[in-house]
Amino acid sequence: MKKVLYQPEGIWFGDCMPYYHNGRFYLFHQRDTRNPGPLVESEPFGWALAVTEDFVTYVDHGEALARGDNDAQDQFIYAGSIFGEEGRFTAMYTGFNRDYVGTGKAAQVLMRAESDDLLHWRKTGRRLVEPQPGYDPDEWRDPWVIRDEENHRYVMLIGTRKLEGGKIATGCIVWFTSTDMEHWTFEGDFWAPGLFYVQEMPEIFFWNGWWYLVYTEYSDASKTRYRMSRSLNGPWLLPPGGDDAFDGRAYYAARSCCDGNRRFLFGWVPTRRDECDDRSDWVWGGTLLVHEVLQAADGHLEVIPVESIVGAFGAQKDLPCPPAAGRVDGDFGIPLTPGTTDHFCLKMRIKLEKVSGSLSLRLFEDSTTGDAYEFRLDAPAGQISFDKVPAFPWYRYDNRGISRPFRLSEGMNLDMTLLVDDTIATLYVNGTALSTRMYDKRGRAASLHCADCAVTVESVSISEL
Repeated sequence: MKKVLYQPEGIWFGDCMPYYHNGRFYLFHQRDTRNPGPLVESEPFGWALAVTEDFVTYVDHGEALARGDNDAQDQFIYAGSIFGEEGRFTAMYTGFNRDYVGTGKAAQVLMRAESDDLLHWRKTGRRLVEPQPGYDPDEWRDPWVIRDEENHRYVMLIGTRKLEGGKIATGCIVWFTSTDMEHWTFEGDFWAPGLFYVQEMPEIFFWNGWWYLVYTEYSDASKTRYRMSRSLNGPWLLPPGGDDAFDGRAYYAARSCCDGNRRFLFGWVPTRRDECDDRSDWVWGGTLLVHEVLQAADGHLEVIPVESIVGAFGAQKDLPCPPAAGRVDGDFGIPLTPGTTDHFCLKMRIKLEKVSGSLSLRLFEDSTTGDAYEFRLDAPAGQISFDKVPAFPWYRYDNRGISRPFRLSEGMNLDMTLLVDDTIATLYVNGTALSTRMYDKRGRAASLHCADCAVTVESVSISEL
């Protein structure tokens, strides 16, 4: 059972539509009962609402935007966004009817609702925009609206795919413009890179001279990514260094929201099928996880842990700081603590003295056998990854996509924060985050391992619930 991260009992948290108003974050989201299965196999759902000021304490308002009847276009209410102006709030949402798929009737149509207080919503009964000719009517979703002040208009982005014969990788983002939020003009492709089947949950925002286009790829990698441009019209470039993701495979459908000073990213950590086997498939829905987003000097984006979430684990207690240690021809283990709970925050500051191999943080380690989970910072591979150790000729953890690019160098300082809440683990290192799930904890120890490298551990602390 999670104690810090948000997941209402008996449901699985789906796509989040965050909106900030009067000091509070209004988190509209989908609630999947998985009865009898996830997403389209589930009972139809609308949008629920949870409100928070600190990402730790939530006020649950239950269903905020009710889904339609089984024969209605909005049998399910899929993702969209909230736009507020002059005391009126508008929800642009995707009305999805699973029974329409393959019938020639558009399964996904954009629709609209209005509110005066963000709590009570009135459906307008009008369709916002229909799928356009040449685009898949069953993949037309997740509208995002901004005010384009420079051109005195509103801009709406939609995730979809082109119909180009038998081609598969035709995912694109299209756009509409409007002067009144009522009548929309189709402008064609906003970004059509030809990389994915569909690009979901598009978002665009401006920050200190840069436009950012955020989206989630519909693929086995399932990462939320972003591109950068000096202009709203593109071109949409990879960030410096080439790493355009916010997290790994186990962080999906994230949208960001700013409180006027700080920007936060709201995604969810999926579960494994049946929530018991580290080798089983990832399935839709899970637990809300919020990252804070920072902008680097060159414009690329980084994520760090949210201070209030770290603080929710309690006061930090210093652990004995091991001396400088390492080994140039094998692995050297440094015990950190003989036992942890299922809910803890571990902080470390490490200086890399020599690095040609890897540095790893092991958790839930069996002190007798060495069986553990491991976040590994691998210099030859240039990445952070997660897996079970020790290695065998057969895999014990499906870690496809549970990795991030990360470069190690001698003299480098690493600031590491590990958050563990029940089955969820997220490691933050120098602006890079990697999240995952664990279902087979064999022990309770935590340790640091140096393989073909040498380090100085400058500080270690832990807080536990």
